[in-house]
Amino acid sequence: MISTTKVYESFSATDTASIAASIATTAKPGDIICLSGPLGAGKTVFAQGFAQGLGCKNRVVSPTFTIMQIHEDGRLPLYHFDLYRLEGGEDELCGIGYEDYFYANGVSLVEWPEKAASAIPHTAIMIKMETDFDRDGDYRRIIVCTAT
Repeated sequence: MISTTKVYESFSATDTASIAASIATTAKPGDIICLSGPLGAGKTVFAQGFAQGLGCKNRVVSPTFTIMQIHEDGRLPLYHFDLYRLEGGEDELCGIGYEDYFYANGVSLVEWPEKAASAIPHTAIMIKMETDFDRDGDYRRIIVCTAT
């Protein structure tokens, strides 16, 4: 399997959202997109921009307490997972039927995928969000790795 890496630089929340919206324009049914990075790296801002790029009209917030939210008002359904509070790994994720969404006709966007790494398919698009607060508090490096 060959992987492709693309690196984006963001200098503001607006940049991060725009990068995500651009990535969303190429999303297709069944895509699983994983967002990793420390707290404050911009994962939720990315998710909001991604949803906007899909044409979602409703406000997107991180589903930290509900684990998953569905947004069906865009070009494709968006299944937004936030696994930050997941304690039981894949077993807990099975309890909400994640496979029904991962392999459906929408796009799954997964924040904190490392919390259930064994559930993430090797074909998932991995996006790592890095910060450099010494450089500028709004600076982000967004690294997108796709398997081809």
